[in-house]
Amino acid sequence: QVQLVESGGGLVQPGGSLRLSCAASGSISRINYMAWYRQAPGKERELVANIGRDGTTKYATSVKGRFTISRDNANNTMYLQMNSLKSEDTALYYCYEVVVLRTVPVKALDVWGQGTLVTVSS
Repeated sequence: QVQLVESGGGLVQPGGSLRLSCAASGSISRINYMAWYRQAPGKERELVANIGRDGTTKYATSVKGRFTISRDNANNTMYLQMNSLKSEDTALYYCYEVVVLRTVPVKALDVWGQGTLVTVSS
C-alpha cells in the first residue's frame, strides 16, 4: 500500500557531500514520523536522524553539525543532506516512516525503504 524509494547514494571522497532523498507513494493521508537509519558492514543498524511532522529534528552525535534532515510534507519526501563526509559514514542508508493510510478506519504502517549505498573513500 505504501512504498518508499531512496535515491542519491554513491561514491564520494572524504570531505565531500551527498544528498539522499526518500519519496513515499501510495494511499497516504499523512506521514507522522520520518527517519534515516544506516547499517555499516558488520555493524547493527543505527538511527542517524529523525524529523517529526512539526519539523522537530534529532541527530546522532556522530553526524550532528554535518548532516541535515528535512521533509517536504506536500510531496511526502524526506531528505538527508550529508556534508563533510567521513569514511566511517560508509553504510547502507535506509529511510523509515510511520505512515497514516487513507483508509477507514484509520490505519498506520511502519514502512522501510530498500536502502541506498553511501561509500566514502579516496
